[in-house]
Amino acid sequence: MERDQNDYVSTIYDELRTPKTDYPKKLIEYLSKRFDLQGNMKLLELGCGRCEFLFEFQNYGFECKGLDRDISSVQNEYNLEVKQCDLANDVFPYNDESFDVVYHKSVLEHMYNPENLMRETIRVLKPGGKLIILTPDWHTQWKNFFEDFTHSRPYDVMALSDLLKIYGFNSLSIERFYQLPVVWKFPAIKLFSKALQLVTNVYGGRWLTDKTGINFFRWSVELMILGYGKKGNK
Repeated sequence: MERDQNDYVSTIYDELRTPKTDYPKKLIEYLSKRFDLQGNMKLLELGCGRCEFLFEFQNYGFECKGLDRDISSVQNEYNLEVKQCDLANDVFPYNDESFDVVYHKSVLEHMYNPENLMRETIRVLKPGGKLIILTPDWHTQWKNFFEDFTHSRPYDVMALSDLLKIYGFNSLSIERFYQLPVVWKFPAIKLFSKALQLVTNVYGGRWLTDKTGINFFRWSVELMILGYGKKGNK
């Protein structure tokens, strides 16, 4: 007997559990300036979830498309063009060399085998096109990595760097990334974050943030890996 079933996006990213913030807007502004992304570029987001990042890319001037497995993403509140696609197995429904930028955040770690995702990314990117990836940092998130039952493969800086090299990306920039806009503006503040990492872990950082309302504690110890690379020209 069939039964109704909530999908991943509507369950994990329920607004009561994961409230929306202005973080997507700040991140898109930062990434666009750092990696010289122009507003008239064609951008594809993989695993776009609730689509708030895709929406902010559109507000920044990009021509945006999205792919996600879940129907709640396809039927997003922003009326953005999102097509249903199993990123681990399906051919992306776009022609070769269609996009200037491919972006995804918190997606790669869900792929036990990233081969299809990477192969299709290369195919749909234009020569010289840019790939931007954000994925949890194993070294700071190993205690909580499997809180999400769909997480399959963790990454650190070396692993993500090797992955991009294997698939032919160049001009690489791979680093541990603080999800703290104040750190992007004042990098010296990382010294305080690193000191905090010496005395607590993800759960301690979350507890301090819950008690104080100060996000600095959590995001000082719960880092991502930021990966950037360019597809080679023919």
